[in-house]
Amino acid sequence: MEPNKIMNADFLDILFENRNKEYGAYELRKTYNRRIIIAISVMVAVCILVFLSQVFAGDDDTDKNKIIVQDVQLEDIKKEPEKKIEPPPPPPPKPEPPKVEITKFTPPKIVKDEEVKEPPPPQEKLEETKIGTINQEGKKDEGFVAPPVEEKGTGVVEAPKKVEEDYDKVFTKVEKEAKFPGGPEAWKRYLERNLNANVAAEDGAPTGNYTVKVQFIVDKEGTISNVQAIEVPKACPSCGPEAVKIIKKGPKWDPAVQNGRNVIYQAIQFVTFQVAEE
Repeated sequence: MEPNKIMNADFLDILFENRNKEYGAYELRKTYNRRIIIAISVMVAVCILVFLSQVFAGDDDTDKNKIIVQDVQLEDIKKEPEKKIEPPPPPPPKPEPPKVEITKFTPPKIVKDEEVKEPPPPQEKLEETKIGTINQEGKKDEGFVAPPVEEKGTGVVEAPKKVEEDYDKVFTKVEKEAKFPGGPEAWKRYLERNLNANVAAEDGAPTGNYTVKVQFIVDKEGTISNVQAIEVPKACPSCGPEAVKIIKKGPKWDPAVQNGRNVIYQAIQFVTFQVAEE
């Protein structure tokens, strides 16, 4: 473009210099502002026409859409008188069952003739009537079954006799067994302090453990008696007397308990000897 024309030239002219302006893009950009103004003007004109048409049309429809309210008079409705509901008639009385002839049973009692106030009914009458506690007139009970006759008895039911426990006998099974005072740990410490394990070694027994089963009686106060070694190892016969001695010289035991009472109890205790190599 010539220099003298640049100052007066449009931006589009400078942009499309030496280009094909007839292609369409130049023409569209050149008329863009004008087309926008025309479109806005047309839109505004249409909106004004629509608004005016609604205004003028609304004046004609006001009378058509007007709601007419008419006064409505409510007439008094006559209430019908309430009907009284009569209660249902009572059910007919149930017919009483026919009374059966009953003869009062009088227990036999041997007394003098002049002391008899009410003689017993004859045997024939008892066979034809029911036996009860009162006398009643009525029909004979054809389906009567005579009660069984007891050959022996007083008619008195005795309560079962309570078996008393003999708390002076020697118990082998109790609720709470007799035990060494202080429990198993105290018994173990007592054996460690007092048991002479050299007895088994002097007897020539080989190394190992030898258990003696001892049976004895613990009375109600915990005193020990009748101590016996009932099972002694053959390899250590002297272990039996030593086990008996260790229990006899010990303290009193806690007595056994049965039904909350101290009882005499036959106890079993095991004493174990440990023989080690020297």
